[in-house]
Amino acid sequence: MVLKRGSLIVTFGLYLSVFQLFSQSEKVQVIHFEDLQKQINNVTDTTLVVHFWATWCRPCVEELSNYERLSLEFAKKKVRFLMVSLDFPKDLKGKVEPFVAKNSINSEVVLLDEPDYNAWIDDIDKEWSGTIPATLIVNLTMRKRIFFEGQANMEKFMEELKAMTPAVEAN
Repeated sequence: MVLKRGSLIVTFGLYLSVFQLFSQSEKVQVIHFEDLQKQINNVTDTTLVVHFWATWCRPCVEELSNYERLSLEFAKKKVRFLMVSLDFPKDLKGKVEPFVAKNSINSEVVLLDEPDYNAWIDDIDKEWSGTIPATLIVNLTMRKRIFFEGQANMEKFMEELKAMTPAVEAN
């Protein structure tokens, strides 16, 4: 009887771990630039933070937890975080999804399937050299776009994000 109960607990624990891995990895969608552009251009009363990163980019991985923390901090405000992976689509199942699950990334994660970076980088920011990490903050209501190339100075980033965050009325 004890053995069966122990086996049941181990089986349940294993099931729960696998379920968590799949539930987090399900949210990683492969998109094309036109889909990303629609998301950026259709932001209404929300500030959108679009963070470009890759699993193979050490500075990206190092600062990703800062953005995840901020997404939780700003969760009750009108701020949406979109993490855009620039990994190869073939690495979705083997690298990106396991990375997202292992690092408990709860923000929306998409993988951008656009191998010709030169075709779309200028549409994000004309000054962007292509270096990652890179982050775009957009608030169309305020008609503001701010772009950070390379690892962001988080103090400056927070200052800009707060300035572009709509006031939320207290209930």
